[in-house]
Amino acid sequence: MNRTIDTIPQSQQTWRNLGDIADPARDAEALAIIDLGAGSHPRSYTYAELDGLTNGVAQYLVNRGLRRGDPVAILSMNRAEFLIAYFGILRAGMVVVPVNIKLAGEAIDYVLSDAGVVLAFTDDPHCTLVPPAIPSVDFDDTGPEGWMASIQPAEFDPVVPTPEETGQMLYTSGSTGRPKGVRLSHTGQLWALDMLSNAGRNQPERVLLAQPLFHMNGLFVAKVTFATHGLVVLQAGFDARAYIDALARYRITWVSAVPTMLARVIKEADLLAASDLSSIHRMTLASAPMTRGLLQRIQETFPNVAITFGYGTTEAGPAVFGPHPDGLPTPHLSIGYPLPTAEVRLVDGPGPDHGVLEMRNPAVMQGYHNLPDRTVKVLHDGWYNSGDIVRRDENGFFFFVGRADDMFNCSGENIYPGDIEKMLESHPLIQQAAVVPLPDEERSQVPVAFLVLHPGASLSVAEIKQYALEHGPAYQHPRRIKFVTELPWAGTNKVDRNRLTAQAKELETSAGWS
Repeated sequence: MNRTIDTIPQSQQTWRNLGDIADPARDAEALAIIDLGAGSHPRSYTYAELDGLTNGVAQYLVNRGLRRGDPVAILSMNRAEFLIAYFGILRAGMVVVPVNIKLAGEAIDYVLSDAGVVLAFTDDPHCTLVPPAIPSVDFDDTGPEGWMASIQPAEFDPVVPTPEETGQMLYTSGSTGRPKGVRLSHTGQLWALDMLSNAGRNQPERVLLAQPLFHMNGLFVAKVTFATHGLVVLQAGFDARAYIDALARYRITWVSAVPTMLARVIKEADLLAASDLSSIHRMTLASAPMTRGLLQRIQETFPNVAITFGYGTTEAGPAVFGPHPDGLPTPHLSIGYPLPTAEVRLVDGPGPDHGVLEMRNPAVMQGYHNLPDRTVKVLHDGWYNSGDIVRRDENGFFFFVGRADDMFNCSGENIYPGDIEKMLESHPLIQQAAVVPLPDEERSQVPVAFLVLHPGASLSVAEIKQYALEHGPAYQHPRRIKFVTELPWAGTNKVDRNRLTAQAKELETSAGWS
């Protein structure tokens, strides 16, 4: 059910191509990007410079003989050239394929082959990930075939896509098998962009981006910022202390991050106390579940900041929930109220207010690339089945419960790890919790927990089990516990549950639990 270009809201009629979303009526000399890179000399780009170089990429691709619809990959850490290449590929009418550089080499080879990539843009550390058969342009190559010699500012008329023309293909992380290519149209992404940026179009923000640009979260935050003529400050990757320093140094106004990032930020109490973060007025947290305990600590750290929670999927876009139409305050941990132009429903649950979330809107994917059988399993009559268990309260606000594929069974009871994690993190001495299943001959699977305590805190396994028994059903209490200094991350700055599941089995074999 992707909507056609002609039905994009009137405010977006001039934006036909996803790569051309800057407002030409605004100050072209305003800063668009500050690239912090890996060194001590940030690089800045105005909107005029960003526009010229983006056109340069589009012209370069056309001059090389690439055809409309050809897939072009990007394999790089966060940097200005990533965004310039991204928008340039779109303007030229090619399909941009951002690649998760944290995947295993075999998975990256599969993505490049499955997508049919004909050219790749890379940074120097990742150029070896591209097979010799695929020509590439290295952002760091100063020679005649490198970025600086190849990409020059230019004039270019962006291609006007057809209503259903694919603009980008994002690959899922592959946590349950090989990565799947999600085909997304210019039309649908422009619709989602309008839904999320129109309200703040006249209020440019200064946003710090440290989440990876190969992921929907980081990419869409950048697009919303450019659509409102704001400033994107780019970090190559996330480091908590460098992140705090950049928040203060560049007077960031909008923090958009994954909750796990903020969990590490608030641990740096000394630097936070010494930093002026008064410029921050709003914070959006998305892409991973949030617990009440973590929210409370974030609120204590940023008492004057309005905190909201975003929800979205690669397959259905980020424009699903927002504020209540009657102005009711959004409850803590709620992902919001359905936007009037986005359809949602709950299925396969115990009642109409609890079940698997399905969504239908113009941003829903066109399908999985080369996977028709997988597509028909999740896409029916335009409705995308997210696999996310969600509940709705009496005022129509939605709350994320957990992933249907994370659910496991213990002695006949369905267990959602998120429920146990929220309960454990309500303990005043527990900073973070992650729960995974451990195979058990008698009970099928049992919950086990990896815990990060507050600095200086001390808890025994017996105390934690007793707390769990007092604050939840007995079948949910963790049968094994491991104290860790931090939880492992997957490539998208989320907790890596696959690694923890494997570690749980190793700990059981070696009797290594706390």
